[in-house]
Amino acid sequence: TALDREARAKGNSTYFPDRVEPMLPEVLSNGLCSLKAGENRACLAVRMVFDASGHKKSHSFHRIMMRSHAKLSYEQAQQAIDGAPDAIAKPVLDTILKPLWAAYACLLKGRRNREPLELDIPERKILLAEDGTVDKVVVPPRLDAHKLIEECMIQANVAAAETLEKKKQALVFRIHDAPALAKQEALREFLKTLDIPLARGAQLRPSAFNAILSRVEDTDHSPLVHGVVLRSQSQAEYSPDNIGHFGLNLKRYAHFTSPIRRYADLIVHRALIGALGLGDGGDELPEMEIDRLREIAGLISSAERRAVSAERDTVDRLIAEHLADRVGDTFDARVSGMAGAGLFVTLDGLGADGFIPASKLGEDYYRHDEALHAMVGERSGAGYRLGDPVEVRLAEVQAMAGAIRFDMESEPRDLGMSMTSRHKGRGKQMARKAGNRGRRRR
Repeated sequence: TALDREARAKGNSTYFPDRVEPMLPEVLSNGLCSLKAGENRACLAVRMVFDASGHKKSHSFHRIMMRSHAKLSYEQAQQAIDGAPDAIAKPVLDTILKPLWAAYACLLKGRRNREPLELDIPERKILLAEDGTVDKVVVPPRLDAHKLIEECMIQANVAAAETLEKKKQALVFRIHDAPALAKQEALREFLKTLDIPLARGAQLRPSAFNAILSRVEDTDHSPLVHGVVLRSQSQAEYSPDNIGHFGLNLKRYAHFTSPIRRYADLIVHRALIGALGLGDGGDELPEMEIDRLREIAGLISSAERRAVSAERDTVDRLIAEHLADRVGDTFDARVSGMAGAGLFVTLDGLGADGFIPASKLGEDYYRHDEALHAMVGERSGAGYRLGDPVEVRLAEVQAMAGAIRFDMESEPRDLGMSMTSRHKGRGKQMARKAGNRGRRRR
């Protein structure tokens, strides 16, 4: 239908600070298909049974009518559990919220045994004033209420993938490959500069990265290492060919929980209805060749990246406009990235991203050292490393482009060696490797 074609073209809903561009028309996404307190809604539900250790014993899918008892924000639910329920949460505290938190305690045991990748990357949220300009930028706290819902959704997604795979039903998996060998080696070289080993040989598991993150917890290196580990990861995508989900440490995983805002979930819903005989004709996944499903997976993977890019660009423009009248002011920031031409910084609090050309870093000649994740002065050996706290001065703003340029105010710190000595050391190392290869060939 035209409705389906439009949803597939969009791929997913896109979320901007002031509005949502929904995948489905608003009469569906915010009306007939959206949960409303006290109103019946048709649903596809999964019933899951876990033991006390968090191991899933069974699951089953059902078409049901659901009536939501209350619409609660994450903050409302958390405050209720913490002993301060408001008038909406209080009636459901003992009958719904407390049992749900008890179930989460079991799920959490299972999660810890599974050992998924535990990256801590704060997400900023833009709050707008009535005139549409930026009021403030906040980093909302990560509550147990968030983690509870996330883990319930993960388990529902696993149940969907397991059911469809067992039924030999074609579907779109959410896959996440292990880090590429080149990225593993780059990470290994970087960690060596912090005296943190990363084993070679056996296939890395998420637990190996978690051990690294634990070593730097509550240290100055923590933001740096979290950022570098994130950069070493592959990008998640959709595919009918299952390779598992590395980050979640799961063998099979398929998005199921958001059919009104992701086309991949809609495919999984239709596949479940067909595979389990839950439909009455017309709402199952139509028969299609695997190549067609692979084509759709590629399209919605691209749509997801497009949405993320649009969301990020919009936030960048809003923040740039917010800072346009503060040229010349100084800010606390952190080095968030770098390239040959210079480095990127993110302002503390605001989360604004900007660029500092290498020529504005000081009188030395700065080069990008990829292994060290640093901009290093060729003569002095001092420089700036990924994750370093710095003070910057706002030099230029191009609001429509979302572009911000800063000048560096902080002095470079000693990184231990000059660039010249680093190149000499690498040259000797490469020569030794070449000699060894020649001897092996002979």
